[in-house]
Amino acid sequence: MKLWTVVMQAFARRVRHWLQPSLVRRLLLAQVAVAALLWCGTVGLFLYESNRTPELVRFDKVFVSIIETAQSLAHDPARQQDTLKAFDMALLETSGDFTSGSDRAPIMQVWQQGRLIYTSSATAPVMQTSAPGPVERVRAGNRVWRARTMVSPLLDTRVLLAEPHSLRLNITVENRVYYLLPLAISLPFLVFPAWLSVMLALRPWREVTRETAARGPADLTPLSFEPAHKELQPLVRSINGLLRSVRDRTSRERGLIADAANELRTPLDAMRVNVEALQAQTADEGQRELMANLLRSNDRAARLVTQLQQLMHSDEMPQRALPVKLDFGALVRERVELVESLARARGIVLDFRCDAPVAVCGERESLISMVGNLVENAIKYSPDGATVTVRLSREAGSQEHGGHAILRVADHGPGIPPALRERVFDRFFRNPDQTQSGSGLGLAIVKSVLLAHGGEAELADGDGERGLRVTVRLPLAAD
Repeated sequence: MKLWTVVMQAFARRVRHWLQPSLVRRLLLAQVAVAALLWCGTVGLFLYESNRTPELVRFDKVFVSIIETAQSLAHDPARQQDTLKAFDMALLETSGDFTSGSDRAPIMQVWQQGRLIYTSSATAPVMQTSAPGPVERVRAGNRVWRARTMVSPLLDTRVLLAEPHSLRLNITVENRVYYLLPLAISLPFLVFPAWLSVMLALRPWREVTRETAARGPADLTPLSFEPAHKELQPLVRSINGLLRSVRDRTSRERGLIADAANELRTPLDAMRVNVEALQAQTADEGQRELMANLLRSNDRAARLVTQLQQLMHSDEMPQRALPVKLDFGALVRERVELVESLARARGIVLDFRCDAPVAVCGERESLISMVGNLVENAIKYSPDGATVTVRLSREAGSQEHGGHAILRVADHGPGIPPALRERVFDRFFRNPDQTQSGSGLGLAIVKSVLLAHGGEAELADGDGERGLRVTVRLPLAAD
């Protein structure tokens, strides 16, 4: 039963794949359709010409042969009848798979000295044309015929050949499939050349797609591929124009945020100095508590300014500096020791362990910012007296893919619901149920740094399904 389910799922995926709109399939079908239309147009022209001038009555030599046969055997009526009958059967065989009694069979009628001496069928109507030579439309026996008559003065011999108006179309389509069979045979052989021509023609398009797909989200430089094809040039120009517009707009926004953060830091520092001075000069406990609240608000605002500067710093990293090889273990240890006093003030234990030397390629300040936000968030959201664990290890890779540095930071705080674990990486987004103050930029900084370094982050429940565990994977530096 399980195998059958797997087979049906694979079949369903294949069906969805084939039903999905495809430009290659569209071009392929268009080529086959054009070939079929051209073939059908040619067949239609042949059928039109064949019906306009029937092949049976087209050739004068057929009439001459019948006339000479009738004249040479006029002295022997029995042989004359047999010979004309054989001639008639030959005409029937060349015209189609008919019997002489068929209502779609052509008719041959011969007169001598004004007397009808032979007709293809006893039930066939006797026909007369207005003049010998041209093909005429004659109505006889409740249907339309195309008939032609030729006359010989010798023994006053007259021969008439007639076909039903739709005879040639019926012969070619219904009986012999003379024109449609080649089309049915050749269409399958047209598919592969058409597919090959489409794939070769779309190679420049795939070059544009390949370069666009290889871009990172922070790479807004114009495409390096310059197509020589006039159909692709407008597309590449439009993409490059869009990239320039987005890059200019992003640069203006980053500049505005960076300038605002720098301008805010000076008044915040001045405010803190003044509030601390006032707090030291007053003995009123109420005023001291109000000033302590001002200092806490000042700290939150200063932290927001710092995070904004870190975010701008991490976003600009690919354009600002080339990555260098770093001792990631030493970097994490340095950052953990820097915030240890913050943890100790709340009785929180920082448990850091690095199993082996870990080296990565990156930009030092951005990585410090990432580690600092992870550890500070863990301390911030953990209850007093809890333990924050920081583990750094290395994961071996394969021949195709190198290894990874694995950084895990776990706390015993309120955690993040699984439904929100993707959204918390967005800028300024915070868990609506969160009671702790914050700016919503910590994990956004982490995501920005990881994107610039080719890493990834995963959120999960902490130890004992309590709190939050953040797992960061970064590519190891080559030896």
